[in-house]
Amino acid sequence: MTLTDPLSPLIEFDDVEPAEDCICGGCNARRRARLHAAPVHEGGHAAARSVRRRAAVLMAAVGTAIGGGTAAAGAATAAPAPGPTPGGSSNARSQTPQGEVSGLYGQAPGARAFAAPRTAAAPLTRAQIIQRAQTWVDQGVPYSMSRYWSDGYRQDCSGFVSMAWGLGSSQTTWTLPGFAERIGKNDLQPGDVLIYNNPANPQAGSHVVIFGGWTDSSRTKYVAYEQTGPATKKRSTPYAYWNNSGGYVPYRYTGLSAGGNDGGGTSSTAFPGTAQFGPGANNAYVTRLGQLLVRRGGAAFYSEGPGPRWTESDRRAVQAFQQAQGWRGNEADGIPGKDTWDYLVNGKGRDIGGGTGTPLPPPPPTTGGSAFPGARYFGPGQNNDHVRQLGEQLVRKGFGGSYGVGPGPHWTESDRRAVQAFQQAQGWRGSEADGYPGPDTWRRLFS
Repeated sequence: MTLTDPLSPLIEFDDVEPAEDCICGGCNARRRARLHAAPVHEGGHAAARSVRRRAAVLMAAVGTAIGGGTAAAGAATAAPAPGPTPGGSSNARSQTPQGEVSGLYGQAPGARAFAAPRTAAAPLTRAQIIQRAQTWVDQGVPYSMSRYWSDGYRQDCSGFVSMAWGLGSSQTTWTLPGFAERIGKNDLQPGDVLIYNNPANPQAGSHVVIFGGWTDSSRTKYVAYEQTGPATKKRSTPYAYWNNSGGYVPYRYTGLSAGGNDGGGTSSTAFPGTAQFGPGANNAYVTRLGQLLVRRGGAAFYSEGPGPRWTESDRRAVQAFQQAQGWRGNEADGIPGKDTWDYLVNGKGRDIGGGTGTPLPPPPPTTGGSAFPGARYFGPGQNNDHVRQLGEQLVRKGFGGSYGVGPGPHWTESDRRAVQAFQQAQGWRGSEADGYPGPDTWRRLFS
């Protein structure tokens, strides 16, 4: 049929059915457009407008096929112009409005529960998440809250993370936590995300970025992968973000493959660098170091673990191994260097207590109370007896000034402030005094 647009009498639009057996670019584009275009309800005079709308979508798809564009025609209307990019000397506010939860290419969710955690798709490794994010960086995907890229995902910040995590739909910053678990700053590893939700402006005032790794040992900057105007970016970013820094919350995707928390690449014998070790370090290399030290006679230095977070136990065990080799002074400072790492991973030198005659530093004292139950029991939303035990011990030690009532089993800001006061009394600063108990805090508190 042929329809003449009354607003443009000299232009005709043809609503043509694509031939099912034709493989030309035009018919392929029409079939894709019909598949991904949003359904239109017709009736009365609205039918004519609907035909014109479908025809416009078809014409746009044909133009994409002829022009070689890669963006999918998931929406007929043009996206709003992107706002200023955050960062730089002006520290401008990001403009990252986002769309609603939707299927691939903007299809309506229908009866499918897109906001439910994914269980069927294959798990991803951290390396795969970063690789997927990098593809949008390489392609320079334009920012849009209404358009969908050639892989089917909406071209906004939450659609970008949905793509990187391999979700079967485009989520929002409000629904992404349903696919993740909340973690702390010190637990961040590549592939995790930082989410900011603004209740006053939930669609345009919220944002999410993918964490790509720390850029400095002080953990004040990190590599961020993000979808923001005018196109996908990978850049060094101050923690937690250029603005609204205090409102960003770290999350970890629950669909990581087995072993996905190790950060990858720790099986190599190459020395990873001194920046991976020392106070504040939290990574898979610390875990591997501790395991190697245990094999070389250092088990007595660990009351529990080894684990990814650097502790005094790690330093003492490293120092004991260094002294067992006959090293002194700066060569036995308890921080692994190239030689220490080489000896450990390649089985060189003497074990700890291997008959060198060198007096070894004593192992850390055992705790007078119970063993550290694990970081997962502490923090916002936690309600258990470990929180009560922690608070009562803080009061006994003289750090209960922040409690108006309690302490009790429900974690509150009073607990965090009391823990932070105790940590600062140990001389710890920065990430070592964040108000959340770790093995060292627990050991000292209950010793």
